[in-house]
Amino acid sequence: MAGSLREPSFTPCSSASTSDADDEGVRGTCEDASLCKRFAVSIGYWHDPYIQHFVRLTKERKAPEINRGYFARVYGVNQLMKAFLRKTECHCQILNLGAGMDTTFWRLKDEDLLPTKYFEVDFPMIVSRKLHNIKNKPPLSNPIIELHSEDTLQMDGHTLDSKRYAIIGADLRDTHELEEKLKKCNMNTQLPTLLIAECVLVYMTPEQSANLLKWAANSFETAMLINYEQVNMGDRFGQIMIENLRRRQCDLAGVETCKSLESQKERLLSTGWETASAVDMMELYSRLPRAEVTRIESLEFLDEMELLEQLMQHYCLCWATKGGSELGLQEMTY
Repeated sequence: MAGSLREPSFTPCSSASTSDADDEGVRGTCEDASLCKRFAVSIGYWHDPYIQHFVRLTKERKAPEINRGYFARVYGVNQLMKAFLRKTECHCQILNLGAGMDTTFWRLKDEDLLPTKYFEVDFPMIVSRKLHNIKNKPPLSNPIIELHSEDTLQMDGHTLDSKRYAIIGADLRDTHELEEKLKKCNMNTQLPTLLIAECVLVYMTPEQSANLLKWAANSFETAMLINYEQVNMGDRFGQIMIENLRRRQCDLAGVETCKSLESQKERLLSTGWETASAVDMMELYSRLPRAEVTRIESLEFLDEMELLEQLMQHYCLCWATKGGSELGLQEMTY
């Protein structure tokens, strides 16, 4: 019998907390990232038929260096994620922390690469918006229903739980609440687990992100973490990035852990992870398959290669592992 989505209730909280107001700038970065990805997809950087259902295409063009940066980010994260899925033969779970309007679940389903279960976590306000789109757009809801064995999906304003996919509204700074909500959606700590955080940890204080990283390392017997965020932030270019975000009421509370690739790796090793690797995005870009580089560089003209290099040298891809020696997780690279 075909499933259906139970009518969700999108009732706002009765009163917004001070911390909720403080987080408004951080929530705004979800919209920025979604718009940038939508534009890059629209001119052919990568294929994503689902992002159009979450984000409208605006008339504003994004700069070529921004588009290439997003391509490298998506490529690098996808390479590591698919390597993990291959190592585990998809007998695993993925936790996408601060997922925003991410469409990975649908794209993995299309490629027959879904893990045992895919979880997303973000601010309740962002989750409400995502669930509203899923409920009202069959290209998003039908793939979830197809995989679900029961007649009705459990869905309310801040949570969706199905057999293979769950979305949870929670504050990542509260690991007790986070764990409780994940376990209600049948998170299995015995399964090999991949955690993904893209420009998430940097918006927490170092203490808050360390707490989350320790929770992740201690909660799963076999785990891998992918972290994408800023690096080399102590120079003039980094200071300009910080000032630009502050002008938009968005503070990089954890920027001190983004001093260097070494500080990024040390942060992971000091919170219970057994191996840690990091590479800046310019290095990653230089290692992309030449055919892909030729293809994306033909999409639009880039006037200043130096600006691309500066930008890419201030972002990095980090990955860490715990356990999983029998799977070869320690040897994983993008």
